[in-house]
Amino acid sequence: MRSTSEPAAVPVAPGRLPLLGHLLPLIRDPLAFLSSLPVRGDLVEVRVGPTKAVVVCDPELNHRLLMEDRTFDKGGAFIEKAREFVGDSLGTCPHSLHRRQRRLAQPAFHQARMPGYTGIMTEHITEATRSWRPGRVLDVYAEMTGITFKILLATMFSSSLPAQAGHDRLHEDIVAIFDTVYRRMLTPRSLNRLPTPGNRRYRQAVARLHRNVHAVLADRRADGTDHGDLLSALLAARDDGSETAGRGLSDTEITDNTMMFVLAGTETTASALAWALHLVAGHPEVERALHGEVDAVLDGRPATHTDLPHLKLTGRIITETLRLYPPGWIFTRTTTADALLGGHRIPENTTVIYSPYILHRRADLFDAPDRFDPDRWMPGRVQPGRHTLVPFGGGSRKCIGDTFAVTEATLALATIASRWTLRHVAGPPVTPAKSAVLYPRNLRMRAKVRAEGPRTDSTKGWNLDAGH
Repeated sequence: MRSTSEPAAVPVAPGRLPLLGHLLPLIRDPLAFLSSLPVRGDLVEVRVGPTKAVVVCDPELNHRLLMEDRTFDKGGAFIEKAREFVGDSLGTCPHSLHRRQRRLAQPAFHQARMPGYTGIMTEHITEATRSWRPGRVLDVYAEMTGITFKILLATMFSSSLPAQAGHDRLHEDIVAIFDTVYRRMLTPRSLNRLPTPGNRRYRQAVARLHRNVHAVLADRRADGTDHGDLLSALLAARDDGSETAGRGLSDTEITDNTMMFVLAGTETTASALAWALHLVAGHPEVERALHGEVDAVLDGRPATHTDLPHLKLTGRIITETLRLYPPGWIFTRTTTADALLGGHRIPENTTVIYSPYILHRRADLFDAPDRFDPDRWMPGRVQPGRHTLVPFGGGSRKCIGDTFAVTEATLALATIASRWTLRHVAGPPVTPAKSAVLYPRNLRMRAKVRAEGPRTDSTKGWNLDAGH
């Protein structure tokens, strides 16, 4: 008989198969499988073949996981695969390397730099949306990644990568990497090493991106000029620690972090934007209110940095979109020592999984969690607990570019809505991709120039079904 003081065993998710464990539901419909776990407990064990992992389903335990990054360090299948292309960057390095890198990289994302970045954002958003033609059917996610990719290149590298890199080729490489990571996470290492066409494409994409980043870094080291961009900030950063005073980031650290910024900064923001356009188009009351806000604030012009405080509904739409479809939806950590979590003993070297998607869709945390309701974020509304909304993680490992990403998405959504109405066209259903980023597949919409309508009250409440 188990002692009452002995930690309880972590319950195992149902449906485990011999040899495979829970591999099939994680491949077939991972979102549905993960969403089914909270009813089993605050922590639930899943297995992929012989490998065990513990999934955190409770917001307070998830918060502790994020805050105690010494014990719950970066590791596990997702991080191992990410390290294949971004090395020990801010998003993947162990705790022992993180604090110094974060301190040196933080000036690149200082608030004082944001007006300059937003000017670049406005320029590229305007250029892209002005190229659209009335009646044109858009592959929305591709259009959004095109915008965010150009913004990332301009803010990261001032002008662009070398011409020989080929922007289209670079973008294809980014998509190939993200589309492959989730599959590689669930595939045995021996199979990932096989010379299959998919594995070859993945390795070639990673190698090309590294070559291009190395080429830019070499040019910048030789140039020595501050271009006022993210790369210049990384190159100029110097440590003020007592043992490392005056030392900057190494070429490897800059390359790894540049790879991370290029990859994450393109796909995640594009995903949020594409989902926002999809959701707005499916909810006429939200769309009318959004048009009312952008007509009143922008009066037909592109959104700029000074407009951000006045685009309140636009910001709520982005927040609600990040709740429903967090771009980064699954992450792994590894315990560096035995730990107690929620009354359960988690042995050292255990993989721990956390998923913003799980928390964001819990009915006991959010009223009508599958409903698209931007007004749930209005002042005065009863808000969910502080630790329930985590699209950018939390603690010292929270995404360094969270403000950059939300600002970019807000400016883009407002600028698009000020001129265009997008309508879905017939075709396969829009579904979340089984990818490292939760972007919408099959999202095709027809662009129509909108006539400025009557001013509407953008604070009017609504409560609508997300209809996914």
